Amino acid sequence: MTRVDVREFCRHFARNRAALLGLALLLVIVVVAIAGPYLYPRSPFALVGPPFRPPFGRYPLGTDMLGRDELAGIIHGARTSLMIGLAATAFATVLGVLVGSVAGFYGGAVGDGLMRVTEIFQTIPSFIFAILIVAILSPSIGSVIGAIAIVSWPPMARLVRGEVQGVRSREFVQACMSVGMSDRRVVVVHILPNCLPSIIVTGSLMVATAILTEAALSFLGLSDPNVMSWGFMIGAARDFLQRAWWLCAMPGVAILLTVLAVNLVGDGLNDALNPRLRRV
Repeated sequence: MTRVDVREFCRHFARNRAALLGLALLLVIVVVAIAGPYLYPRSPFALVGPPFRPPFGRYPLGTDMLGRDELAGIIHGARTSLMIGLAATAFATVLGVLVGSVAGFYGGAVGDGLMRVTEIFQTIPSFIFAILIVAILSPSIGSVIGAIAIVSWPPMARLVRGEVQGVRSREFVQACMSVGMSDRRVVVVHILPNCLPSIIVTGSLMVATAILTEAALSFLGLSDPNVMSWGFMIGAARDFLQRAWWLCAMPGVAILLTVLAVNLVGDGLNDALNPRLRRV
């Protein structure tokens, strides 16, 4: 982006109140994830009091069925959810951009072959596939990130392929190729920067999906048992929903607010980066 483009983007993004609200909420969650464990250093696995202590007492969010501090779990779970969501999205984006750019630039048998592989991955139910991968590799942070990335890259690959095919036919790209510029430089320097807005928007929305997938895997017990997460908290407390509703409600609200914030920011990015959706 040029400097004028950045100003234009900021102006359109700032006019979207929902996007600003989502950004503010997301910044609060990020600050909690980064600074929370230092400001509230209590271990989420420590037994601090009697079980089923209701909120708004000595412990702001109460205690769970084992007497663990619910607030400590929420704070440490924020770091886990954001880290997994961002890491899985980053890996999926890199893989999707790589496959999509090669398929879109070269086309022919290479492009068709890569798209057939992409379609094979898309025909497999993503969540079932993620469960299978984590179960085979054994539950851990690394296996959860890898599983989410593996099931998330195909939509990015198809998007990038279409974008690259559209940009490849433009005159400035043909001029670069005619003067002998290498294929890698043409793609990296001239084509992908023109696809960046679509990649950013899609990637931001993939973060929300990754957070939900991580929560679902943790709910089923397919997560690192030594790391606290919101899905793990909900799964552990599901048998006590009628007796202690807050044990499921608090991490559920945290997931809801995080996913809502990411989606609002993603919609705002789409409005600001897509000229056809900009409000005059």
